[in-house]
Amino acid sequence: MNLFDKHRATFERARLACRERHCWSPFPELPQKYPNATEAQATGLAAYQAHLGTRFTLDQPGTIGETGEEISPYTQQALGIRYPHADVDTLFDAAEAAIPRWADASAETRIGVLMEVLDTIYREHLFEIAQAVMHTAGQSYNMAYAGSGVNALDRGIEALVYAHQAMQAVTSTSRWERQFGSAHIALDKTYRLVPRGVAVCFSCASFPTWNAWPSMMASLATGNAVIVKPHPATVLPMAISVRVFREVLARAGFDANLVTMALDTTAEPIGKVLVKHPKTAIVDFTGSVRFGQWVEQNAHPALSFTETAGCNTVVLESAEDLDAALRSLATTLCMFSAQMCTSPQNIYIPAEGVKTPQGTVALGEVARRLAAAVAGLTGDAKKASMILATIQSAQTLALLDQMKQEGAKRGEVLLEPQSYIHPDFSNARTTTPLMLKVGKSERDLYGEERFGPISFVIACDDAEDALHQATNDAKQFGGLTAFLYSTDESYIAQAERTYARAGAQLTINLTGPMPLNFAAAYSDYHVTGLNPAGNASLTNLAFVAGRFCITQSRRPAPTAPTAATS
Repeated sequence: MNLFDKHRATFERARLACRERHCWSPFPELPQKYPNATEAQATGLAAYQAHLGTRFTLDQPGTIGETGEEISPYTQQALGIRYPHADVDTLFDAAEAAIPRWADASAETRIGVLMEVLDTIYREHLFEIAQAVMHTAGQSYNMAYAGSGVNALDRGIEALVYAHQAMQAVTSTSRWERQFGSAHIALDKTYRLVPRGVAVCFSCASFPTWNAWPSMMASLATGNAVIVKPHPATVLPMAISVRVFREVLARAGFDANLVTMALDTTAEPIGKVLVKHPKTAIVDFTGSVRFGQWVEQNAHPALSFTETAGCNTVVLESAEDLDAALRSLATTLCMFSAQMCTSPQNIYIPAEGVKTPQGTVALGEVARRLAAAVAGLTGDAKKASMILATIQSAQTLALLDQMKQEGAKRGEVLLEPQSYIHPDFSNARTTTPLMLKVGKSERDLYGEERFGPISFVIACDDAEDALHQATNDAKQFGGLTAFLYSTDESYIAQAERTYARAGAQLTINLTGPMPLNFAAAYSDYHVTGLNPAGNASLTNLAFVAGRFCITQSRRPAPTAPTAATS
């Protein structure tokens, strides 16, 4: 059985889910539901611990030294892992040389190999990667398993579905016939899918696998090679991933150098070198707005696919159950200390307050109750550790302090951040959220992503102004997600139109246990490409179709032999 046939049932089921956009996953959503969960988790923890203080073996070309500067946000101790530092030109040469045989393979052959990669990660490395994500990105264990594990695997399969769809749309041969005057012309045409070349995939510090795996799948499925460039703070999850890709490719008879890893340090970054390298054909970037904009402006002639960040907005105009809405907002504001690109940040409320069936609740009271809901989730250290996890970078704590001081001078501090002792890791880098109440004139404070657990309650003139401010900020500064609470159907319809024009995905009146910013693979499109928060969407045809081009050859069709005469 070839690898595509081995995984055909899963792939076909994923294709159906993408077409119908319903809920489905081949993976268990909770770690305790994983087969032989206790043993698998213990094996994964042991595998992670075995990496600490060692040289990470990665048999790729061009090694010229070692590097490694990861520090666990939970222990604030160095992981001590030394990774091979490779010469960039050698990596590009090796990647380019690996492409021809891979490109000549059928689309189904490539997709079968890549499905095997994802299956191998799931069966053999899922809990090892979850531990690596936890101790580099700072996510909670459950989020590292779900968001950076199985949901990232789902997104990888999803990218393969769209790659297959894009390639299937191009026929391989055709017979073309036409009359030119009295002459009948018949041509046989052959069409080839030609990969663009070498892709560079940047993975971000807070969610290294979630964007990287689907980006790698999109490039590889369409015949390209990939050089992975991890963030220096979160190398291990991607190093494990790269090693799995290489091992599976080699077992399938292809050149392992289709996937390699280029490392740098915080002091000596190589991102611009990779983007501007003459052999770079594709760039996938997830990370800061500043560098993402540089990539978009400087990657040419390479194609660039970016997802950066924005000031995700909430409009709170009216609510059937205000407390339920505030609880949902509070939960989402706290999730992984708002270190997700989809976390809400700016909450726009009419000056008169929020309408409810019991009457209008004053803006100040709404703000106080929201702050109390957040405090209720974070007052107990054990509960706080489960939802807030840790702070990935010390720079985030410095930003919190800066914003607290600015907010105190220019508005009101509704909720002051406090460090707390993590019940399992006493040295963990922690803080509770900061919440500020400001006027819309303080736009320079909230008119950009303030990474981390920082939110702003913004007083607006009225409901129309709240919607105008929120959608205008999303359009100008970028916004991946948006949230609306309203009982007025005409206002909701207006919001749907204006948020669509602003290019932000909108969630309306959602309450309950599901996090507001949960993005479901096979169903939710992630980013629109319509505002500064990114130019690409996970996952649609546009995310994959440009990664290959079409060439053709044509020649006169053979003439049927004439019958012999006697």
